[in-house]
Amino acid sequence: MDQAYVIILFLFVLFTLLGSGVWVGLALMGVAYVGMELFASGPTGDRMVTTIWSASSSWTLTALPLFIWMGEVLFRTRLSQDMFQGLAPWMARLPGGLVHTNIVGCTVFAAVSGSSAATLTTVGKMSIPELRKRQYPEHMVIGTLAGAATLGLMIPPSLTLIVYGVSINESIIKLFFAGIVPGLVLAAMFMAYAGLYSVFGKDWRPLQETGLSLAEKLKNSRFLIPVMLLISVVIGSMFLGYATATEAAAIGVVGSLVLAALQGSLSWATFTQSLMGATRTSAMIALILAGAAFLSLAMGFTGLPRGLADLIAGWELSRFELLMALLVFYIILGCFLDGISSVVLTMAVVEPMVREAGIDMIWFGIFIVVVVEMAQITPPIGFNLFVLQGMTDHEMGYIAKAAIPMFLIMVLMVFVLILFPDLATWLPDYVRNSPGG
Repeated sequence: MDQAYVIILFLFVLFTLLGSGVWVGLALMGVAYVGMELFASGPTGDRMVTTIWSASSSWTLTALPLFIWMGEVLFRTRLSQDMFQGLAPWMARLPGGLVHTNIVGCTVFAAVSGSSAATLTTVGKMSIPELRKRQYPEHMVIGTLAGAATLGLMIPPSLTLIVYGVSINESIIKLFFAGIVPGLVLAAMFMAYAGLYSVFGKDWRPLQETGLSLAEKLKNSRFLIPVMLLISVVIGSMFLGYATATEAAAIGVVGSLVLAALQGSLSWATFTQSLMGATRTSAMIALILAGAAFLSLAMGFTGLPRGLADLIAGWELSRFELLMALLVFYIILGCFLDGISSVVLTMAVVEPMVREAGIDMIWFGIFIVVVVEMAQITPPIGFNLFVLQGMTDHEMGYIAKAAIPMFLIMVLMVFVLILFPDLATWLPDYVRNSPGG
């Protein structure tokens, strides 16, 4: 069967299933089942069971539910509120004022969460009421929060990077450290935008903050110590080679539970809610990964990935032209699928052509994360937009418009990565010989 007809068939089945409300993981399995029945001989059910079990029993994947649980514990305790109280005095006098608490708060919480939605909800619950009370422009409050929350997809422990690493069999620790510098650079770009808007924006008229002395700022900073200590232990244990990603995740869970207990905000209800929240999220991602693994097998029987890679190779695109084509492709795909689904759905096709172009797969992982971050704030499926709509009662169009500057900054970040690839590659060299790396 011609490759074009195979693509049309797969897309038709996929979007029919997704449009009917079937879960993404089950939709992927459905497409794969159709492909296996048409192009493979032998029992499809046996192959499906074997593939799903192999994808689900990966040791590397055990880090995923543990990091999710760590973020859930912090989300449901007072640790996140204390973090805002510690940050605010240092941000007030910067150009942009307390809007920076959105960005810095998301950056810090991303380092202990790994989830964009958890980061957005946690920081938003703290900052939105405070910034509104101080009369900061609403579109800046909403926009910076929507954009900065996507840092949860890049700064370790990133759930998207774990999924990407599992999909292409790459080191999770190297990917984690590849995301640190680009994540901080992107946060700095968000902060620069907020600072510039505070100078040139005509509607910038927030209430003036009462200045605190250095001693008072340092006193408030004690609230940051627990979270910063947890970040240091989790990331430091991987950086120094004492722990694999999975072991560091277990350390993070124990650390978050201990800190919450010492703070007095850990109850049995909080514990069970965090555990069930982590279980639901982990099960959802595991189902998507299982479906994607089966779809990859089916695509292998059709010859579609190799055929597309050969087709694009025949176009003789330069490295830059290929990356621009993938940028546009993932932006369009992100309008209809979340980031994790986009990654697992496309890797079987994209990976061969990227490797053939000589692109470093660690670097490409960061490229992919920046692009799928955009999917979190692009309608109609942008998940961050839905979360913000529930928190603020604004219309979806208003929130999407407020997030446009953040989207454009992410596009700019893609070009920064292309111009300066060392941003994503130099730090992983330090962990090349670490356990599990």
